[in-house]
Amino acid sequence: MTAQGSGEGPAGMAGKEAALETTLARLRALCPTVSVGTLTADLMDLGSELETIERAGVGIVHIDVMDGCFCPRMTVGTSYVQGLRTSMLKDVHLMVSEPLDKLTAYVAAGADVITVHVEAAVHIHRVLQRLGAMEHSAGPGRGIVRGLALNPATPLEWLAPPLLDEVEIISLLAVDPGWSGQKFAPTTLERVARVKEIIAASGRDILVCVDGGITRENVAEVAATGADLVASGSAVFDGKAPEANARFMLEAMRRGPAGRAPVPAQGGPGTAG
Repeated sequence: MTAQGSGEGPAGMAGKEAALETTLARLRALCPTVSVGTLTADLMDLGSELETIERAGVGIVHIDVMDGCFCPRMTVGTSYVQGLRTSMLKDVHLMVSEPLDKLTAYVAAGADVITVHVEAAVHIHRVLQRLGAMEHSAGPGRGIVRGLALNPATPLEWLAPPLLDEVEIISLLAVDPGWSGQKFAPTTLERVARVKEIIAASGRDILVCVDGGITRENVAEVAATGADLVASGSAVFDGKAPEANARFMLEAMRRGPAGRAPVPAQGGPGTAG
């Protein structure tokens, strides 16, 4: 495994894109889709829970890692990530302070996707560069997909070169990380539209994820924005019908903008919120 700095020439950058091809192509083939959070599953029967959602068609599982510093809760770590026995992609969301020195351990644990927070590091550009230079635990040529997360109140102006040049996913949180019982922030829908405009202007092909507060009731509205991914656990693992819930969520995402409810005609010009 290598964890070298950036500073590559054109050949080095081409090599990085090639290394990403396998994991990133697999992720793209799944989109639009749901990254199902595992922490709300029955942890005493986790293997069975994972088999259930995979049977429903889920291809990616979401692991929320919280350190009690960046956000108030503490959850799981590398042992949990490594212990997930599944063929589904492992989508690791690092809600931790200064993740730079923690990346190697999560890559070694089998992470396929690692998302870090723009607010969590003094040198976030360096974090993304380091992650982009690492090899997948399964061997050379697969690569790690890099995500950059923004909290609900974080300005989208962060999404500019050079950060956009170092990511494959932009993840917009619809709740503040670490507090339970929060409702989906409605401004998230507008933020998705703005992020898609920023990405289009950059000329890059970056996936957009919405994370937090996703329910059976609002997933269609989020899918209608054209988001590529949503991260949700409790909407699937509700203790009742995880397989049916997973199928419902996946279908809502696959309908995408086509699933948007008709907008009634208005008598005058609309206003942007």
